[in-house]
Amino acid sequence: MNKKTLLPLSSLLIALPLAMVTSFNTQAAPATSAAAATVVQRHATPFTIRNVQIGQGAPKTIVPTTGKTAEEVLKQAQVIGANADAEVIEFRIDYLDNQDATAIGDLGVQVAKATGNKPLILTFRTKAEGGAKAIEDAQYGELYLKLLKRGFIDMLDVEMFRDPQVVAKLVAQAHKSGVKVVMSSHDFAKTPDAAEIVERLRKQDAMGADVLKIAVMPQSPADVVKLLDASVQIRQTYSTKPLLVMSMGGVGAITRLSGEVFGSDLTFGMIGVPSAPGQVEVKELRQVLDVVHNAVTGGK
Repeated sequence: MNKKTLLPLSSLLIALPLAMVTSFNTQAAPATSAAAATVVQRHATPFTIRNVQIGQGAPKTIVPTTGKTAEEVLKQAQVIGANADAEVIEFRIDYLDNQDATAIGDLGVQVAKATGNKPLILTFRTKAEGGAKAIEDAQYGELYLKLLKRGFIDMLDVEMFRDPQVVAKLVAQAHKSGVKVVMSSHDFAKTPDAAEIVERLRKQDAMGADVLKIAVMPQSPADVVKLLDASVQIRQTYSTKPLLVMSMGGVGAITRLSGEVFGSDLTFGMIGVPSAPGQVEVKELRQVLDVVHNAVTGGK
């Protein structure tokens, strides 16, 4: 693909979901051309957590908490738990004012109960990767190890660029505790080349991740194509582990909607307050994901 084709292709990708949504309730025109050629896609090897299958079908929707106090977080958890369009909750503990491990563990148990049977991802997004608070790698590891003992975590977000010994210990303990690891990398300033994105995701796979995650910031529609290209390369050539990839901001919104085509198995939505630029209200997100799923599967 040369540079002259990047912008038209990006514009098409951005416009496609909008066109599909616009035509969702209209009567289909009679077929006037031959059937589309069969496209063979390589899918993830799925796993199931609390009756939610990750890695098959339409991407599963994640809604994060953004509250600073226990009261705010529990209110958000109840709303997320009651919303059928939200399939997974992310408990963002870096937003919390109280960083005591015991208090966070107590709150985590309550959050899990408030959301019913929905899988829970525990995340401390460090300030170095766009989160709310800075934390030393040793403290990051100690906090996570204490919280893993509380038994409410289904998936643990581990940043791949923290201290390698800390990361390895967290991966080992999470797996020992029956917890899946979402290995993550975030760049809120730019989008690396597709080759670098592929390299990071492959490294996450080698480090023991169960879900490979990267979030990048586009400076142009061409950057969005880099992320999509890298996603396809990973899925088609390198790994069948579930992917969670996104290009942030408004320009990158297409990546949150088109995962079933390009290989991403999870996607973030919001209810009221976003935790990252470009998140879509989860109800609208679910509608578009369903439209894309029906198009990809032929309504089967």
